[in-house]
Amino acid sequence: MKIPMERKILAAVDGSVFSFNALRYLGQLFTDLNEISVDLLYVLPSPPLAIGSEWVSEDDRLLSLSPAMRGRYASAKRFMEEAVLQLGRRGISPQQVTCHIQLARLGVAADIIHAARQGSYDALLLGRRGVGAIEEMISGSLSSSATKHCYEFPIWIVSGKVNARKFLLPVDSSFNSLKAADHLGFILQGNPYAEIFLLHLSTLLSGNTKPDWPELHALWGREWCEKHLGREDSVFHAPQQMLLDRGISPDRISHRHGGHCLTPHRPIFQQAVLESCGTIAIGRRSSSNAKGLFDGVSSKVLDIAKHVAIWLVG
Repeated sequence: MKIPMERKILAAVDGSVFSFNALRYLGQLFTDLNEISVDLLYVLPSPPLAIGSEWVSEDDRLLSLSPAMRGRYASAKRFMEEAVLQLGRRGISPQQVTCHIQLARLGVAADIIHAARQGSYDALLLGRRGVGAIEEMISGSLSSSATKHCYEFPIWIVSGKVNARKFLLPVDSSFNSLKAADHLGFILQGNPYAEIFLLHLSTLLSGNTKPDWPELHALWGREWCEKHLGREDSVFHAPQQMLLDRGISPDRISHRHGGHCLTPHRPIFQQAVLESCGTIAIGRRSSSNAKGLFDGVSSKVLDIAKHVAIWLVG
């Protein structure tokens, strides 16, 4: 049995029910697992810093807060206290949780993304407000900003109260798909409750079933790739082997070929509902390979998904 490595999660919170949904999800996912640390980050909206005042310390900014902003800061502290208690009730001890409250400097979304980039986190957790694509275009959102601008770390977006212990992993033989499998295996190390359902779809307009050999060799080595990707059943065998290499029990993994479809995003979500999967872990293209006029599959899954968590792994 492999000893699980510590996983480090940044959870962006804002005191809303959507944040509590995300924390509930996190607590269920990591119940009674010690190799996990959680940083809670609450960025309070505030007037942007004047040009030339970037040097002003956080303590000095707090001293100059208006009475209304002081009240909001106090509410944020109470939320953090309740968040730690909630995680504790689900088996994540206070010693595993760190709380940060700060006033926005660049903007709420920009500050959170900056913190995620600076902290070497294994994932950024967000609670989604449930707005659709049109509302996000008009008003913007943290989840929208993060998914559009962040490809260097996985983003977990939680919509509603969802089952954190059953996962759908769409698979093919591409670098993106295998990267998602690797991330899923790493996160679920030592988790005795998790179940993983591998789904393969044959599509006409989207999807990538050809191995990206240079990228695959660079990350997992030529020997591993030739052994596990050179088989007729590699579309299921390779991602399953990645999970097994991470210590996931084979009796927690199942798979199915979902047949043919025009585009895969709706069948992926439909299959998640049919299999009662609360999380869809999906690989996505890098920013340099992002589609132009048409969004990638991961973006389209995110647009239609409700009452489910989406892990975007780039």
